[in-house]
Amino acid sequence: MGLIKAALGSVSGVLADQWKEYFYCDSMDADILVSKGRKRVSGRSSNTKGSDNIISNGAVIAVNEGQCMMIVDQGQIVEFAAEAGEFTWNASTESTIFSGDLYEGLMGTWNTLKRRFTFGADTGKDQRVYFFNMKEIVGNKYGTPAPVPFRVVDANIGLDMDVSVRCNGEYSYKITDPMLFYKNVCGNVTRDYTRDQLDSQLKSEFLTALQPAFAKISAQGIRYSALPGHTMELAEAMNQVLSAKWSGLRGVSVVSVGVNSVTASAEDEATIKELQKSAVFRNTGMAAAHMVQAQAEAMKSAAANKNGAMMGFMGMNMAQNAGGLNANALFQMEQNTPKQPAAKGWKCSCGAENTGKFCVECGASRPAEGWTCACGSVNKGKFCPECGAKKPAAAPLYRCDKCGWEPADPKNPPKFCPECGDRFNEDDVR
Repeated sequence: MGLIKAALGSVSGVLADQWKEYFYCDSMDADILVSKGRKRVSGRSSNTKGSDNIISNGAVIAVNEGQCMMIVDQGQIVEFAAEAGEFTWNASTESTIFSGDLYEGLMGTWNTLKRRFTFGADTGKDQRVYFFNMKEIVGNKYGTPAPVPFRVVDANIGLDMDVSVRCNGEYSYKITDPMLFYKNVCGNVTRDYTRDQLDSQLKSEFLTALQPAFAKISAQGIRYSALPGHTMELAEAMNQVLSAKWSGLRGVSVVSVGVNSVTASAEDEATIKELQKSAVFRNTGMAAAHMVQAQAEAMKSAAANKNGAMMGFMGMNMAQNAGGLNANALFQMEQNTPKQPAAKGWKCSCGAENTGKFCVECGASRPAEGWTCACGSVNKGKFCPECGAKKPAAAPLYRCDKCGWEPADPKNPPKFCPECGDRFNEDDVR
């Protein structure tokens, strides 16, 4: 009886699996990272008794925008598609008479029937379709439960100190390598793999990576209070720190990091302000002005002395003489200090105004001054010191001698003035 039941079950199972399947995945919610594909079966469909986890040859799989599809056969990834549209799988080991050559379909069906009989009418096979959410997963809140060290560097005043900051905000991530995510994270899921199964681990690692990411940010000279304006740099720094665990192990990458607020302790804030205030007085002119202000306040206090203004002014003079330095001496030092010539500015092709050797916006080097000879040497004189060539004459600049109109590009004027119609000639060269 067992053999007869297995034979009948094998025949009915093979016949039921002859129909080609149509797999799809509805719009995936933001909470779903991976979803198992389901066969579409309508009320008029005859494909209602097919085996689960069996994909017939020629099956059609619909891939939506923001998704990618993966076929797993006997636990091994055999197909992958990341382009939206219709995908037809013509390499399945489950033959059907409705796909390909009829004779090959019949022979493949016969071999499938024999194999199923040896498994007691069971399929003896597992084939699955998985869909991955490739959209950006947003709304992941974070906040430092304890202060995080942040190095404050200010080259202008020689400041280099560590402070403790607290920050909070949101970050987003996305699956960038579905194969790694399948192999190392979700594996064979029966229906859906949701973000709540992974978010707690990601959040813990994200907060751990904040400290080395802050170190990279502070090395660029960015103050902690300016972090909300440098979220792209912070996201890049986080990806560098998390690349081994997230990108290299799980196939996940940080897309953006939003910072709501970054605050330091009141003690650290007071220390930084005091150091900045003290550094201002390295300028003798500023120190003299501060001393004049202090003397003015002292004179007001002396005039209001309850023992008499004379006693107040005597005390003020004694304090001034004991200090060993007065405002006049500081102003004299300021006048004797040689002034540094102001750096000559230049405008980059990106539009930024600069004074250094490189553009602060795009990093382009400052263009060489002078003229470039045909031999490649940059010169400032009238002759090239390398080959002796003479400096080429400057291109003529034009202005209409009738109406005074000047072309936008004076080196390449039009043939006629667009204002008065006069023809440009040698009289228009200025």
